[in-house]
Amino acid sequence: MADLVRVGVGDDYDVLVGRGIATFAVDLLADWVAKVLVVHAPTGRDLAALLAARIEAGGRTAYLHEVPDAEAAKTPIVAAQAWGVLGQAGFTRSDAVIGVGGGAVTDVAGFIAATWLRGVAVVQVPTSLVGMVDAAVGGKTGINTAEGKNLVGSFHPPAGVVCDIATLNTLPRAELVAGMGEVVKHGFIADPRTLELIEADPAAALDPAGDVLAELVERSIRVKAAVVAADLRESSLREILNYGHTFAHAVEQVEGYSWRHGNAVSVGLVYAAALGRLAGRTPADVAARHTEILTSLGLPVTYPSAGGQAWPRLLTAMRRDKKSRGALLRFVVLDDLATPGRLEGPDEALLEAAFAELAS
Repeated sequence: MADLVRVGVGDDYDVLVGRGIATFAVDLLADWVAKVLVVHAPTGRDLAALLAARIEAGGRTAYLHEVPDAEAAKTPIVAAQAWGVLGQAGFTRSDAVIGVGGGAVTDVAGFIAATWLRGVAVVQVPTSLVGMVDAAVGGKTGINTAEGKNLVGSFHPPAGVVCDIATLNTLPRAELVAGMGEVVKHGFIADPRTLELIEADPAAALDPAGDVLAELVERSIRVKAAVVAADLRESSLREILNYGHTFAHAVEQVEGYSWRHGNAVSVGLVYAAALGRLAGRTPADVAARHTEILTSLGLPVTYPSAGGQAWPRLLTAMRRDKKSRGALLRFVVLDDLATPGRLEGPDEALLEAAFAELAS
């Protein structure tokens, strides 16, 4: 890939993609910003400190604020703690937030920025694969509640996003693999070339030092940027980005958020493909390709509790999905490769039949 790639999200902001560019985040702050809260997880301490030093060197004041890693960061208590820091430091609407970490950290950092004084600027620096290709791009922010994932949130586009591919070099292998769930999703809904690159060499697709993964990241960002630019508030087109997510979010909730998001998405993609095929919408070969590609990457394609007592709880969780309308369950399915559509109000027997396939 080129040293620096800029992907525009409409005319609103750019996503920068490259290696060794993390500190560019400071350059995206407006000239009038005086104070910056750098929200980070424990694993992002060193990078957060580097950004804070760059902020201070520019004559601004930086505040480091550590939050828990993964989904434990996305709670009302964590958000309230950050609001306390902002209040005590006297942050005004001319100040800003930088989020440094995985998708959960950028989600909560965006939510903190969106809700403080009804909105201050935020720059996102995702350091995980799932953060780069999904969570940090698009302006959706959110936290979880006991009733479900991302049920509380807002649309708050960032001032910019900086994806430093070099940060993936130290990402645990399991996290890198999990992030591929979102990459594969983008391939199926909009970019078949992504699927071809993975099928040609799954090992290269998982090599953070190589060109293939860098290209996959860029291609995924371009897919999401195009969709978000056309539909910021998820009124229609943007729902296709939730392909596989209705079931995935239900799994995450039922499993107490012990599953990595990308792993849940992987199983959710297989479920959505099975549901689409059983409903006469998704061609059998396209559905089978889901399992083949995800398996080649080491992602899960079955649900261990299939056939057990989990189904009623999963169904209840899916009914709380943000795409639902009243009692009507709505799913994104594929009518063909890169041809997503909606399946509304499927019979419960069909839903359970697709679930049963996850046991095999």
